[in-house]
Amino acid sequence: MATILVTGVAGFVGMHVAERLLARGDAVVGLDNVNDYYDPSLKQARLARLEGRDGFRFHRVDLADRAAMEALFAAHRFARVIHLGAQPGVRYSIENPHVYASSNLTGMLHVLEGCRHGGVGHLVYASSSSVYGANARVPFSEHDAVDHPVSLYAATKKANELMAHTYSHLYALPTTGLRFFTVYGPWGRPDMAYYLFARAIVEGRPIDVYDGGRMRRDFTYIDDIVEGVLRVADHPARPDPAWRGESPDPATSSAPYRVYNIGNNQPVELGRLIALLEAALGRRAEQRMRPVPAGDVPVTCADTADLARDLGFRPSTPIEVGVERFVRWFREYHRIGD
Repeated sequence: MATILVTGVAGFVGMHVAERLLARGDAVVGLDNVNDYYDPSLKQARLARLEGRDGFRFHRVDLADRAAMEALFAAHRFARVIHLGAQPGVRYSIENPHVYASSNLTGMLHVLEGCRHGGVGHLVYASSSSVYGANARVPFSEHDAVDHPVSLYAATKKANELMAHTYSHLYALPTTGLRFFTVYGPWGRPDMAYYLFARAIVEGRPIDVYDGGRMRRDFTYIDDIVEGVLRVADHPARPDPAWRGESPDPATSSAPYRVYNIGNNQPVELGRLIALLEAALGRRAEQRMRPVPAGDVPVTCADTADLARDLGFRPSTPIEVGVERFVRWFREYHRIGD
């Protein structure tokens, strides 16, 4: 039985990852500060699904609390760390930049230091498709440079990748960054578009639709994300013998460092998402057209060839299936009848 630290365990991806780890027999130490970025009752409900299960222990700790993080790593011997805790949100980062420095930068440093001194065998951490920023070539490839972020959130995720590489290089710590593409599904984040749309539709409120619903996102179902996380966690990053400093590949390194996309490779227009939600909920949406907000990009699309080649896996859940499953959970959780 391996003991694995999952940060952000009260979050959307964190809870699902912890459930899968426990189901296969691993011991999970979960960390979260259960903040109020969105309704903490949803986070508590996720934790309730984990607490009391054999092999699960929870610590309410803030990633930016150095003393608490050092104590956590001193108290446990982690085989692997799956770092999913962070301050999310592209638009929120424009309004509240300092939160991102504390959680996403200082917090990542504390995780890296814990892994370094704790002898952790592999650090897997959540990056984001947002790092592609102003890149216009699609699908987005890990082998392309990502030096032009368009939000502070994206910049902190890019910084996380750079910080991880430094520790891989200096201390031979295997690290793998996972660039998630618009994760959705049951127990999802209520600040995400699909969840906001569903709430507004059932409550009879208008929804804000940007760029006439033509913006496209590579919606990736939660089960596919979790499968990718676990497969990556079980295969520590290794040095790439073909890597050369004369023509450096951003996705690999001479150090044990790797970056992968986890996306569905099937961008969906927001207009299509709204139509699927309307059909599943049995109600029409009142749409208000809005210009594209600062920090948003017109399309995201993941190149998943490396993930398929190295780990034998490629996300494949169709948006029609994923939305139906989300709406089924949404109705049950919020006690909404037909």
